[in-house]
Formats: sequence, C-alpha cells, structure tokens
Amino acid sequence: MNYKILVHITGKIIMFEGLLMMLSVLVGLIYREKATVSVLIVALAAIALGFLLQLKKPMKKSIRAKEGFVITGLSWLVMSIVGAVPFILSGAIPDFTDAVFETASGFTTTGASIITDLSVIPRCILFWRSFTHWIGGMGILTFVLIFIPSNADEMNIMRAEAPGPSVEKMVPKVRETALTLYAIYTAMTVALMIALAIAGMPIFDSICISFGTAGTGGFGIKGDSIASYSTLCQNIITVGMLLFGVNFSVYYLAIMKKFKDILHSEEVLWYFIIYITASLIVALGSFTKFISFAGLTGGSGYDSFGDALQSAFFQVSSIMTTTGFATCDFNKWPDLPKAVMVSVMFIGACAGSTGGGMKVSRLILYVKQIFREFQNYIHPNSVSSVKLDGKVVNNNTIRTTNVYLMAYMMVFLLSFIIVLFDGFDMVTTFTGVAATMNNIGPGLSVVGPAGSFAGFNHLSKWVFIFDMIAGRLELIPVLIMFAPRTWRKK
Repeated sequence: MNYKILVHITGKIIMFEGLLMMLSVLVGLIYREKATVSVLIVALAAIALGFLLQLKKPMKKSIRAKEGFVITGLSWLVMSIVGAVPFILSGAIPDFTDAVFETASGFTTTGASIITDLSVIPRCILFWRSFTHWIGGMGILTFVLIFIPSNADEMNIMRAEAPGPSVEKMVPKVRETALTLYAIYTAMTVALMIALAIAGMPIFDSICISFGTAGTGGFGIKGDSIASYSTLCQNIITVGMLLFGVNFSVYYLAIMKKFKDILHSEEVLWYFIIYITASLIVALGSFTKFISFAGLTGGSGYDSFGDALQSAFFQVSSIMTTTGFATCDFNKWPDLPKAVMVSVMFIGACAGSTGGGMKVSRLILYVKQIFREFQNYIHPNSVSSVKLDGKVVNNNTIRTTNVYLMAYMMVFLLSFIIVLFDGFDMVTTFTGVAATMNNIGPGLSVVGPAGSFAGFNHLSKWVFIFDMIAGRLELIPVLIMFAPRTWRKK
C-alpha cells in the first residue's frame, strides 16, 4: 500500500471540500444567518488541514487498482465526516451519528434523512445539504482528477468511483475525460436551474432542487418535498431526473454527432422501456376505477386517470433514477403499484449516470447469461457469447458483474438482519436497507416519503451509512478497504 499517495490525495479531497463549502458561506452571508460562522470555521479548517496533508508530494505516484479502491472508499468516508461538522456546529443536527448519516446520504445521493422539520434549518445549511448531492453525483474524485497531473493509473480511481459494470475513457487522457464529464454535468444542471426558474420556482429553490435532481439525490428544502410546486415544475423535474439517469457517454456521443452509436445502446433503450412500462402499471394501479375493477388491496388512489398518470411518471422516474423526490405519499397506494416501485428500486438507472441501483446494464447482462446457459444446455457443442450493444462482453466484465451480485446479496442480507434487531416491521426494515443500498432515500412504511430514518438507533444508522457509501461505490472499493490484507505495505 502506497500510504503517501493515499494521504496526499485524501488531503486534496479535504481541501476541495473546504473550498466548495465556501459557497454555503456565501449563501449564509446573503441571508445574514448566524450559522454562516459555523460553516466558515469548518471550511477554513478543512482547507488548512487538506493543504497540510497534500503539501508533501509522494515520490511514487503510481496508483494500482488496490490503492484506487482504498483511496476512493476512504475519501468518501472522510468527506462524510468532514461535511457533517457544519450540521453539528450550527446546531441543525447536534448528534454526531445523525449528522454523518445526513451528510453521507447527501454525498452518496441517497436522500434519506433524519430531519423531521426542515423549516427550522438555516438556508446556508440547506444549501450545503443539497450541494452535497451535486458534488457526489458525478464524484468528487472525478472532479479532483481534473487538477491532478495526468497519470494512466488514475483511471483506477475513476473506475472505482464511477457507477456501472465498466468505465472507459471518453478521450485518451484521464484528466480530459473527467473535464468532459463535469462540463456536460454542469451544463445540464445550469439548464435545469434556468428551466425551473422560468417555470416560476424561486431562485434559491431552483438551485437546491437542481442540485438534488442532477445528482439524483432527492433532498428537498420543504417538508412535502416537491408536492407544493406547480405541475409544470414537477414535469420539468421528471424529465431532468430521467436525463440524469442516462449514461453520460451518450451525451458525449451526441456532442461528437455519433448518433448511430446512441441508437445502438441497448441499456438506454431498455431503460426507457422499463420506465414507461412501470409508469403505466403504477398509473393503472393507483387509478380508483381500476383499483375497484381489479380488486386491488392495500390502499387508495386517484379519481382522475390524468392525475394518476402524472404522479406515476414522476414517482417512477424519481425511484428508478434513485432520486427520491416525492409529490405524494405512495405508501397509501395499493400493493400492486407499491410492488412495482420496490422493483424499480433495485433496477436503478444506467451505468455511467448519477443514478444508483443495480443498473440496467447489469440486468441485461444477467438475462443474457441466463439465455446463454439455456442455449448451452440445449446445444452443448455450440459456442456462444454474451453481447451488449453488438459487442462481445469480455469474461472479466462478466465475472465482476456476477461478483457484484453475490456481494450485493450478502451485504444486503447482513444489513437486513442487523437492522431487524431495531424492532421495526419487516417492510420498514427491508425497504430501509433497499433505499440506502440503492441510494434512493424513501422506502415504505416508517421510512416512506412522509417518514424519516430518525427513529432508528445508532447501530442501524451506521449500517445505513455503510450501505449508502458501499452502494454508491458499488461495494467492491468499500469491501476491499475493510480487508486487513489491503493495508499491508507489499
């Protein structure tokens, strides 16, 4: 383990976090809030500490795959702890565990919250809370790579942080790839802010909501999330969530005018097919006349099919992209639409997007592997391969995809068992773990859109914190970080 490069990059992360925190200081100064002092103290301390840690440059700058994973996992944990301090000092969230939970939820773009009354939170803290979504959406390490001298091994960091079964460089140099990603990400975020402001949303709200939409995070700044905004604003957010759930390489291809390559993307095609299908089922399942006709149980719905359709398209977009915004309490829906919502929780968005979940590309690979095995049973002498977008998927990608599924199942089961001891019902516990591991935010029952995670004990919250970070980094970096052999010098 190259400890010097680990300390050096961690220092850069802390310093950048402090610099980014200064934007919240600016917001506090505009609104003349006392909490501004707390944020300023933390920001300056983070900048100073980070500067000191990264001051001594390591002689050996190479970053192996193992070190890339550890740097990524450790940096996200450190970011969550440092980012929690403004909540504590300002008094918004005085408890350390709760503050780390809220911050980890922000950076991992989960959107699960322990805050029960947002109206008492200062605007500079609300801004920082929402801004953590935007920072974590594309990845803080990806951002830092822009400022680190280019090195081929740094692709190991980007692969460890970026979501999906595989990550390739868009352009020859890692730094240029990171810069391209952030340029697209920033442009789309600004466009969303402008669209919401034109639609009548207050400027501060449009900025914070855009951060949450772009990062597919879901922290609202009102107690009812998005419900009190106009239908036009809700529809704009629906489209925004969907677009940020698409693989960002598609937007790069669009810029390069490679439209044929976009049309060949199986993942994007199935992403929209799943979304539209799930939305229509949810709309029918939450329509009063259909509920009565089909004899659905478990809740009530909408008298107008138009309302049911609009709500369904928003909520499925929110949950499938793992954003977590809400315009209604879907806890009150019948069991059928709730079951669909839980299903899309696990599917998630596209690889290479800001969304979480298992990713549509993995689902496609799992289905194709099943069909390949069927074919091999029927025709034992045949030679077949798994293809995605017309290209053969190499065995290493297949192997890592399968390993991810096994690791996911084991971590999910262990987390579920531990949280069960907290005494909540099975639905709350199951969807709570699902909501945090898949970086969604709301689940069902106690942790539904109208609820929160405040009632869980500290052990359960730390399990959720682990699940949020592990889910955002797709498990392997965090699991490697906790392996004792990882920390040996050789």
